[in-house]
Amino acid sequence: MKTLLSKQLLILLILFSLGRPAQAGGAHWVTYENCQLLPNPANDGDSFHVRANGREYIFRLYFVDTPETEATFPQRVAQQARYFAVTVPKVLQLGKDAERFTREQLTHPFTIITRKQDARGESRLRRYFAFVEMDHADLAEELVAHGLARIYGATAQAPTMKGTAAEEGKLRQLEVAARAQRLGGWGIGAASSATHSSASASTNVPPQGSDSFAAFFHPSTPAPAPSLTAKGPMSRAKLDINAASSEALQTLPGIGPVLAARIIAARPFKSADELARVSGIGEKKYAVLRPHFL
Repeated sequence: MKTLLSKQLLILLILFSLGRPAQAGGAHWVTYENCQLLPNPANDGDSFHVRANGREYIFRLYFVDTPETEATFPQRVAQQARYFAVTVPKVLQLGKDAERFTREQLTHPFTIITRKQDARGESRLRRYFAFVEMDHADLAEELVAHGLARIYGATAQAPTMKGTAAEEGKLRQLEVAARAQRLGGWGIGAASSATHSSASASTNVPPQGSDSFAAFFHPSTPAPAPSLTAKGPMSRAKLDINAASSEALQTLPGIGPVLAARIIAARPFKSADELARVSGIGEKKYAVLRPHFL
């Protein structure tokens, strides 16, 4: 009799657990190191298959949204095109550029920080929101710094962050810098602004709407364009390479906590021209960073 009651109780507990709604995310953050990007046709700039801890996962970046690579979701594509002030065909090309950028950035092992918050998706695997840290920078920040993503998405405060507001503020500063230098989508928008209105009309862009994608996301608008001055495209004060704090360094495009720490450890510099000797600062990154220092 006791055995029968135990089996019945076990069945009831299983049925109850199956009927419970899915949790928004685990209470604890998990860090996976030495992760590997897995080739998959569904990968794009902000969502991709990863091998972590011997298992396959799909992760989606917090805070940012890269353009689609195809017009499967026309309303979403139209929103992305409006954000960068470009036509639909050009924003789709920008999405392909973002996918290629992410693939190249994740060539070497990287770190995933996640609490397994469900990001929804159409794959057989559940998709989770995550932060992706490379050896020199945060992937979401790099995408914004290169004009390949809009500031739009689910937010969270990872253990290494000061707060969501601080991270969004940093992303907006990176976007201002990218717009000033006309990088990525901002370069396309600047080149096509004169004809954007007529071109948009010819692409049959549907009115702004919502789809299942919007369930976790909040809308955002581009950061204000920086004012042009006689001294250059950016009016912000330049940093002293030997005195700037880690926080100040991390407001610059492509500099995360790791790279900021490397710069500080390499001090003193004779001048900012010596930035190129810091590990993680290649020729292209140096060209972007040098104008920000005295």
